[in-house]
Amino acid sequence: MATNPRPIYVPPPSAPAPSGILKVFGRDIVGQDGKPVILRGAGLGGHMNMENFITGYPGHEKYMRRALKKVLGEEKYEFYFDKFLEYFFTEKDAQFFASLGFNCIRIPVNYRHFEDDFNPGVFLERGFQWLDRIINLCAAEGIYTIIGQYLHFGQWDTCTPHPEVTLIVPTIQSYQLTISAHDQGQNGDWHCDTGIHMALFWEHIEFQNRTVALWEAFAERYKGNTWIAGYNPLNEPCDEEHYRLLAFYERVEKAIRKIDPEHILFWDGNTFAADFSRFTDPLPNSVYAIHDYSTFGFPSGERYKGTPEQKAKMLRSFERKIEFQEKIQGAIWNGEWGPVYANPSDGPDWEEVNEDRYRVLKDQLAIYEERKISRAILSTNNWIPLIRGPIGMVYVSPDTPYIQRLAPFLAKKKRLAADEWGCDVKTVEHIFKPVDDWLLQEVPGIKHRYPPMWNVTTHVGRMLRNILLSEELYPEYAEYFKDLSFDDLDAMAASFKFENCIQRQGLNDAIKPKSL
Repeated sequence: MATNPRPIYVPPPSAPAPSGILKVFGRDIVGQDGKPVILRGAGLGGHMNMENFITGYPGHEKYMRRALKKVLGEEKYEFYFDKFLEYFFTEKDAQFFASLGFNCIRIPVNYRHFEDDFNPGVFLERGFQWLDRIINLCAAEGIYTIIGQYLHFGQWDTCTPHPEVTLIVPTIQSYQLTISAHDQGQNGDWHCDTGIHMALFWEHIEFQNRTVALWEAFAERYKGNTWIAGYNPLNEPCDEEHYRLLAFYERVEKAIRKIDPEHILFWDGNTFAADFSRFTDPLPNSVYAIHDYSTFGFPSGERYKGTPEQKAKMLRSFERKIEFQEKIQGAIWNGEWGPVYANPSDGPDWEEVNEDRYRVLKDQLAIYEERKISRAILSTNNWIPLIRGPIGMVYVSPDTPYIQRLAPFLAKKKRLAADEWGCDVKTVEHIFKPVDDWLLQEVPGIKHRYPPMWNVTTHVGRMLRNILLSEELYPEYAEYFKDLSFDDLDAMAASFKFENCIQRQGLNDAIKPKSL
């Protein structure tokens, strides 16, 4: 951390939300007047929890940052990421969000903004200020915010500790958010940012202790805030034993409720928010969350034409995911959903592919509207800037300094299928299929390896491309930043400003309410 960190401008809080603090009443989320509130929104992925397919780096955020710090040095490193955080989300983003008729945003956060692994239990006020800034910008547009902690404690780190840390000074401000958690090793995927394929969160009580303490800090800071819709303590947990997740939920619920008894708690199902089979009695004032990605929306999926058979399959998938909510007659929150979109480099039929994907989106949206389901579209990145926009409502212009400079690397990363999300593995199938076949022949039990929705191709891709290959790509990515001046770094970060992005009009037209 820089010895004289640049001040973060946090806009003043807005007036309290007219709804007051939201709560659960039967199958509805309601305001203080008892009227139902349907949360319609998106997610702010790639910002306070960076993701490789959004901003173009390989592998995992923590190791990308380490490589950049080695190339840039401390001062330039801090300058670049401060500017990135500043430019990535501004009042123009919030205004655009409101123009689409949305009333909520889910904010994934990485615990490393709030706590250093070398100073556990001592919280970084600066991370809370970045979070406050987003929340207040949204509140000014009448938007409730949903904060998702994507990154949970789950790996013993060897990074250089921050020389300066400060204790949290709780402040009461006015915004509505749902705080959710990412990157504490609660699953073995890339967005946990542990750099490994194992969910060690479930193996070490210390990781869980630190998570509970951080949630107590969130609760202390945001209790009484009417713009906060609630807290989402774990994003996409994957506990192969199941019971450890349920025990943790009970523990963190009690800890939060001692400090903040009012706000809604949003609980993801096990195994990427898809499995509620071991859940029993619901916790009070709680909403149980699904993630409803359709296989029709991915490059490996069947082309979607909206046939009766395809619509029926889509509906069955959704109804299977909400069986628990139907059983308990509870409210539902769909925390993530939405297709991946093609671009010209994906082939001559890319526009036709996207029309199919828009059709997927429209038919999913029709299900949610009919059931009056609260949701956050494309919660892994949504409409915010991302590289070549595989999912986003906007994407970074090819004319920006970041894209211009990184173009060769981005093309290579795509060719190698280095990312998991939205990649087309056909480009490397001839290399990895023999490995898949060999594993299936020699250790056929791999077909039953957890999580159940991953096949052998997914497991091999995770370990060999998302981890091992990406580890060798970090220095190559960092070299593109070598010898850049402060002005150059500012321009690179400014590439992610809303005004330097292009709207994906077909997507935006599909999700915008007809009344607007």
